[in-house]
Amino acid sequence: MATRRTSPTVRRRRLAAILRQLRKEAKKTREEAAKFASISPVTISRIEAAAHNPKPGDIAMLCKFYELGDKETDELVALARQCRIKGWWQHYDLPDAISSYTGLEEEVATVQQYSLDVVPGLLQTSPYVRALIDAELKAYSEEEAERMLEVRKKRWVRLEGDDPLKTWCVLNEDVLRRRVGGSKVMREQLHHLVALSRRENVEIQVLAFEAGAHPAIANGGFTILGFPEQLDPDVVYVELPLGNIYLEKPTEIATYTQLFNQLRARALGPNESRSLIAEIADQI
Repeated sequence: MATRRTSPTVRRRRLAAILRQLRKEAKKTREEAAKFASISPVTISRIEAAAHNPKPGDIAMLCKFYELGDKETDELVALARQCRIKGWWQHYDLPDAISSYTGLEEEVATVQQYSLDVVPGLLQTSPYVRALIDAELKAYSEEEAERMLEVRKKRWVRLEGDDPLKTWCVLNEDVLRRRVGGSKVMREQLHHLVALSRRENVEIQVLAFEAGAHPAIANGGFTILGFPEQLDPDVVYVELPLGNIYLEKPTEIATYTQLFNQLRARALGPNESRSLIAEIADQI
């Protein structure tokens, strides 16, 4: 039986999309909605941007403004209550960027990821994670580092169980040859990738140097998160040094999906990729 997951981050995003659509269909401004609900236009903007945990009472008033029936109102008010329930990751005092991403990942059904020079988070080993933390510009205390590692371990659980997360990763060959943490740590990490690649829900392909130029050569890595519910459209996550971005427009999703498919086509097949990873591990 599949495990039912309820992420407040995803619920907030869903509620935001519904309220944006309701206001658009009603042809009302944010100022008009705010005045009726006795809240500020800024609050309306934050609710519609999924940047605010809405009060159930405010949502009830907005439902009244948009002339919804009792059933629809009850559903949206219940959704607002779910937005205010803390997810497990929110008890770890994480940086906002990590907390937001973890909240989305908690409920996704599929992850498609292209990684330029680092093993994707879901596929990392503990020593590899610690090496990455130690290499960051910001110096973390031992307590902070352990907290981040504990959260990562909880995320890895998504790859297991009766309803495991389906993950498809395309790794630039540089990912395999960059000795993060030294030879021992990297060799262990590569053996871990080989083991993971044998699971039915994990597909790993390597974009070898021999592939030459490719469509993403001038861009960074990215992740496409796919949700099981139609009400929760896919989102593309792009990690940047000065701030991460989430792309949600249909045209943006389509562009990155096409890009990922092109990378898959140019990469080695799963079996060839597994052999190359094992070969590089033996060379270290």
